[in-house]
Amino acid sequence: MSTILVIDDNRAVSTALEVLFSLHDIDTLHAESPHEGLDLLQREQVDLVIQDMNFEADTTSGDEGTALFHELRTRHPDLPVILLTAWTHLESAIDLVKAGAADYLAKPWDDRKLLVTVNNLLELAEARRELTQTQLGERRRRDALLRDYDLRGIVYADPASENALALACQVAKSDIPVLVTGPNGAGKERYAEIIHANSLVRNGPFIALNCGALPSELIEAELFGAEAGAYTGATKPREGKFEAADGGTLFLDEIGTLPLAGQVKLLRVLETGRFQRLGSNRERSVKVRIVSATNANLQALIADGRFREDLFYRLNGIELRLPPLAQRPRDILPLARHFLPAGKRLGDDAERALQRHGWPGNVRELRNAVQRAALLSRSDVIAAADLALPPGTQDAGTTGGEEPDRASIEAALERNGGVLAQAAADLGLSRQALYRRLDRLGIARS
Repeated sequence: MSTILVIDDNRAVSTALEVLFSLHDIDTLHAESPHEGLDLLQREQVDLVIQDMNFEADTTSGDEGTALFHELRTRHPDLPVILLTAWTHLESAIDLVKAGAADYLAKPWDDRKLLVTVNNLLELAEARRELTQTQLGERRRRDALLRDYDLRGIVYADPASENALALACQVAKSDIPVLVTGPNGAGKERYAEIIHANSLVRNGPFIALNCGALPSELIEAELFGAEAGAYTGATKPREGKFEAADGGTLFLDEIGTLPLAGQVKLLRVLETGRFQRLGSNRERSVKVRIVSATNANLQALIADGRFREDLFYRLNGIELRLPPLAQRPRDILPLARHFLPAGKRLGDDAERALQRHGWPGNVRELRNAVQRAALLSRSDVIAAADLALPPGTQDAGTTGGEEPDRASIEAALERNGGVLAQAAADLGLSRQALYRRLDRLGIARS
């Protein structure tokens, strides 16, 4: 139930208002002087103040009401105030409305108009209170994350990112494998680093391998190492990623592209902690925390026979889903400002353009767009035109939030003069991933 404080030296006024509001389930408190009203506000929760403009006998200037209003604004800047005024100081009341008073009503007032005004203000006060509580809760959660965990300097403002961070930190200290899923460019490796930084093996190495960036014949050598002569060009023994990550964390990005032969060997290492280098019969033992990542639908790959179901369940101890940037819009501007070099800032039109764009390439595309604009802009203020965001990708550009569609790929190719490496970076893809999409969509690589 809402509470209104009436500050008026005329008891008949406060009684009339109390009766009126009680018929509409609104509590009323009464104070006969500014001092009494201000004192009561220190002790009681009040949602709205209705104040007179004069208090001392034979006073009609409205100065007392003006002084009271300014004191209320100083002490309680968000508290709505309605002024009760006589026609003799109507001009003063208008000036106070310009200074922040919610409304003014002439005596004698119209009950219907007063109730409409009061109900509107109480609804706004309730909405503001709920928003304040939400913001307070967000601030407390954010402060707790910053206090208790190493977030590796990650920039975020959206609750969706905060939820993902909280889960990453929560599971970090266990040794259970984590599968990070989400579209390319969403920051999966950054979250893997956060998991490692807060794990029991944080003092060990963090080793990353992009399974989609290597030819299939080299994946096993990268993972497990190779002896001299194990394959063409292997002139000396080499250490694999598992050995390099011993006592720490191994991050396997684009795990869905791992060939089936490599999947079999990876599964054995995960089950036994033992493996052999290519070209060697000697077994080696390691203790490694595994974090893997994919933008692919592994269940669909399992159904197609391209990914082992037993490996999926071994990797997917906990799934950490990262939403695309378009689904965490409050991150866009803080990230964009973070990517700007010193001395550059975003203009209002640039900020609007950034917020409207669909970001098929997610954070990686945002970083590239902002850094490119900062480099090419001749002004310290980045304008929307400097960003050169393509038309037709506003609030769109991804299919199911997973990958760029044909229009986004063709636009990226055009922006980058057909240079595939640059177009892939623009879209937040590896070159191999872009090649696969070009082939699937029938887009010529030339």
